[in-house]
Amino acid sequence: MITPTQYGQGHGYRDDAVAGERRRRLPAGLRAPFEARTFRELGYLLLSLPLSIITFVYAVTMVSLGAGLLITFLGIPVLAAALAGARGFAAMERARARALLGVDVGTPGPLRPRTHGPMAWTGALLKSGESWRNLLYTVVHFPWAVFAFNVALVFWTVGWSLLTYPLWQWVFPMYTGQGGIQLYGDGAHNVYLDNPFEITVTAAVGLLITLATPWIIRALASVDRALVGGLLGPSRLATRVVQLESDRGVVVDTAAADLRRIERDLHDGAQARLVNLAMDLGLAKEKLTEDPQEAARMVDEAHGEVKTALQELRDLARGIHPAILTDRGLDAALSSVASRCTVPVQVEVDLPARPAPAIEGIAYFTVSELLQNVSKHSRATRATVDVWRVEDRLMLQVADNGVGGAHASTGSGLAGLAERLDAVDGILLVDSPTAGPTRITAELPWRRA
Repeated sequence: MITPTQYGQGHGYRDDAVAGERRRRLPAGLRAPFEARTFRELGYLLLSLPLSIITFVYAVTMVSLGAGLLITFLGIPVLAAALAGARGFAAMERARARALLGVDVGTPGPLRPRTHGPMAWTGALLKSGESWRNLLYTVVHFPWAVFAFNVALVFWTVGWSLLTYPLWQWVFPMYTGQGGIQLYGDGAHNVYLDNPFEITVTAAVGLLITLATPWIIRALASVDRALVGGLLGPSRLATRVVQLESDRGVVVDTAAADLRRIERDLHDGAQARLVNLAMDLGLAKEKLTEDPQEAARMVDEAHGEVKTALQELRDLARGIHPAILTDRGLDAALSSVASRCTVPVQVEVDLPARPAPAIEGIAYFTVSELLQNVSKHSRATRATVDVWRVEDRLMLQVADNGVGGAHASTGSGLAGLAERLDAVDGILLVDSPTAGPTRITAELPWRRA
């Protein structure tokens, strides 16, 4: 049987890995001319010119025609056709940017006409802000594409031509009768790059240009990224609406899950205990005249059950919203949570004031859940809880010296916690390498009470 290691050795995979490691050891400036990213971005810039010519001509022609025909009814559908074409070009540009520039621009929402029919679609196109921004892109991108195409092509060709000049310099004396590239000539004096020193200097200049070209190309491509992201993606308002809709769904799901948990805890805990208590008291009532001592014993047991039920109800109320948090704030509430943890926990709360009750509650339950994870999974011997404020953000950090390996993967408790924080514009950062230590930082918006 051939093991994977033997298979790799037999087929050169280890050699490829070593070669890749050697390439990574090269400085970024020396690797850049040969990286795939450079060629993808160069291809994007070179392809932009012919495509932008087509889109620019289409946009200018259709808009001019539509504006000229506005005196009649025909101008409106022509402008709508211009916008529809611009949306199609925008979809193509987003795909091209995704493939060559690595820019994943969101797709704007579909048109939603109130009624069916061509007139409704025309009205939806004319009212769509995304469509007008797509049309603006076809106009703005054309002059930039011309500039970027020429700069990228000139630097690329000049750099590599000069760098390889020693390899093809022989062409001049053999086919043109000149010693090399002519730098100067006025009929009386001619200067050629033909001696070894000048050829070497030419190649050195070509090397410098070649090494600088990838960074120039990246700078040009960054402008294209900004144009694509700013004019071809969904608007900030639309993005925010989608985000809020998603956050609202998370909040609704979380509230429903909490209600189910409370119902389950009541049904399986206090409710079941109270039912048993009622049955025991009924039996004690029947025994009262026949066997007073046995009835007294049963009443005593029922009294113990009442105490247990009351404690379960207190724990349930604390899980919904602890009174100590409302009365005394995060410092006291988190100290109370820490005292119930199975490992020693040091709590440090440094807040100039109390945040809004909703944010305070989320912070409390976040720390509570993280300390539960410490108790159940970390195998730690100590933990710390730090709470502080940075500008308009409330910062929480729970750290332990346990085994580590925690991650916010899909389906885990940390993933659900991250979704809850995201619903209020919060962030959860997990730093938990294998063998520990674990440091989990939560960031919440600061809102005054």
